[in-house]
Amino acid sequence: MTHSQTQRQAVSSHEAIARSHRRFIIINGDDFGFSSGVNRAIIKAHEQGVLTSTSLMVTGQAFEEAVGLAKAHPHLAVGLHLVLAKGKAVLPPSQIPHLVDEKGNFSNAPSRAGLHYQLNAEARQELRLEIRAQLEKFCETGLRLSHVDGHLHLHSHPVVMSALVELADEFKIEVIRLPSEELRLTLNLDRSDLQSKLLWSFVFGRLRRYGERLLRSKGIGFVDRVYGLLQTGRMTETYLVGLIPQIRANLIEIYSHPAIAILGEPKPDSLAAEEFEALLSDRVRETLAKSGFELTNYNNPEVIAACREF
Repeated sequence: MTHSQTQRQAVSSHEAIARSHRRFIIINGDDFGFSSGVNRAIIKAHEQGVLTSTSLMVTGQAFEEAVGLAKAHPHLAVGLHLVLAKGKAVLPPSQIPHLVDEKGNFSNAPSRAGLHYQLNAEARQELRLEIRAQLEKFCETGLRLSHVDGHLHLHSHPVVMSALVELADEFKIEVIRLPSEELRLTLNLDRSDLQSKLLWSFVFGRLRRYGERLLRSKGIGFVDRVYGLLQTGRMTETYLVGLIPQIRANLIEIYSHPAIAILGEPKPDSLAAEEFEALLSDRVRETLAKSGFELTNYNNPEVIAACREF
């Protein structure tokens, strides 16, 4: 199929969605592979709740378990959760000495890491090697790559986003997450951490505009709105039931970080358990239905085509 044919298909699909008044929502669980507690929460939320999609950390301590669970649940879409801060690298430290410490760990300070990636030429070169390595490790699983996003949203960094776009054709990257949510919707429900929310809204608003231009130029898709950044770690049942009826966009993603306690692992934050319970909530499912949303994921060709039209 030619690029012009793909564009026409995207326009046709997007117009069809608009005419039919259909509304699509992807519910994603981040950090798949981080631990068994995260893995089991994501799978249970997929089997019994509203979760349709997840993002895999290929250097997570429970990576192999996550891959096995994903293969046993073929209707769960799986993307890459690119890790470039607060985690381990795929490549050994000798190959990326400007990115990681002697144990292969990235910086635990994402803002500092982002500045380093912007200003250090050696780090920028090594980033491309590590991004390729994480994509290759994902591909080695045999899973279909439904989308790409990033731990702590480091994938939104211009240097990282540019590298992903350069690799998109080779690794068949069709959709990349671009965080975008209306500040007023969050503040209508929860005004805590106001300064952080104001800052994140400004910073990621600018990154979104950069990302939109870049992804459009390469025919890579993204959804109209992505919710989860401003309320990160607190996507509870109460918050979702209040948020969903306010949403006006028709093609959206909501993500959270569900986890359950597993013997022998550090106990997850109490709100991670609340986020997990929210994904199982009948109230959340009913609110989605009343708001006209159809649950789907990025393996849906109609959704991918519409993602390319924004």
